[in-house]
Amino acid sequence: MSIVEKGNPVQQVSDRPPVERLLRPIQEFTKLEASGGILLLLCTVTALVWANSPWAASYQSLWQTTLTLGMGDIVIDKPLILWINDGLMAIFFFVVGLEIKREVLIGELATFRQAALPISAAIGGMLVPAALYFMVTAGTEGAGGWGIPMATDIAFALGVLALLGKRVPLALKIFVTALAIVDDIGAVLVIAFFYTAEIAWTSLAIGGVFLLGMIGANRLGVRHPMLYSILGFGLWVAFLKSGVHATIAGVLAAMTIPATSRINIREFIDRGSDLIQRFRSTVSGTEQGTLSSEQQATVQTLEKACHKVETPLQRLEHDLHYWVAFFIIPIFALANAGVSLEGNAAAALTHPVGLGIILGLIVGKQLGITLLSWLAVRSGIADLPPSVSWRQIYGASCLAGIGFTMSLFIGALSFSDDSLLTIAKIGILGASLLSGIMGWVVLSRSTAKA
Repeated sequence: MSIVEKGNPVQQVSDRPPVERLLRPIQEFTKLEASGGILLLLCTVTALVWANSPWAASYQSLWQTTLTLGMGDIVIDKPLILWINDGLMAIFFFVVGLEIKREVLIGELATFRQAALPISAAIGGMLVPAALYFMVTAGTEGAGGWGIPMATDIAFALGVLALLGKRVPLALKIFVTALAIVDDIGAVLVIAFFYTAEIAWTSLAIGGVFLLGMIGANRLGVRHPMLYSILGFGLWVAFLKSGVHATIAGVLAAMTIPATSRINIREFIDRGSDLIQRFRSTVSGTEQGTLSSEQQATVQTLEKACHKVETPLQRLEHDLHYWVAFFIIPIFALANAGVSLEGNAAAALTHPVGLGIILGLIVGKQLGITLLSWLAVRSGIADLPPSVSWRQIYGASCLAGIGFTMSLFIGALSFSDDSLLTIAKIGILGASLLSGIMGWVVLSRSTAKA
């Protein structure tokens, strides 16, 4: 049974294949702008409940389960949590690298005038939190964690903005996205230069060879992802053995992915129009279950044209987005957010590490982003978007205090002492929760430009 809408046959829900009806709720959820943040929140809550339940020991033992991969002399033997933090997070950083490259080429960071405001805001949002943290922890064993409050979790921040709906102008969402991407650049540089262990130069040199291979493939016009995947895996293994954190390999690999298309937009429009017209001319008045050989050839030619007009960078970013948003980041949260709160929560609030993180993410982000944004506009190097008010900029600065994913990641790099890492996690979770609530309140009450 079918109905007709605007002259086109539309299949009733009841007529759809059973598998489609089963998957439809999941497909609809993944299309929601806030869905990634919602899943991330659920995994965080699950980790906290699990780590504070009678089954807390199973939580800890699960992530310490050792997994071995390799053959011969090349063997990687790590606990599960490090496979997540060093392996899956390398894919996360690869996607971050793709986003950075796209934004620099055609996005909000493509011109100085476009980039001036988010860059200024991000610089303030990194330097002021780091300074506040260092002031509190100077001379203590926790001083090395100054990079923790510099981070912003883009999934949570954009999730809150999505939940606010039309109360938040599109220009503010663009500002927060660009700010978070610049923030990611800063985090990558901080990890590369300040949270790198002793370097094994031979392994680093081998990594350089793989990187040069990827650059050479780009120059030669190679577009198939398989070659970049093989070389990228070699780059990751080399960096893993070098002492430079393996996630940096993900960012470097992303910079080598081609960002040009085989055909331009005008050529695609002309070619696509001709192919659609050719297909239309072969359609008879009766509905057929399968395509004729001529129709199939036309469809395949159109498919090739679609493939050629899309850059490998955009295609990879699109294909990996769902894996990162709905698997990698939630798994990272599940593995890293579980912390025992019994007897630790109150102590974390007064400990220099916990206090420094809370001051950095809450006070530092708000002060740094708002002040540097105001100075950039006041000095004339940047413009405040027409539909955005200063109150909304301040609300965005509150949301930027949701450090979570990157803060937890840098925290794990900062502290080998479990007690300090536990305090850091409590500080990150508490500050992120308060920042999210403050951002929600400020932006929900701010609808007009002031």
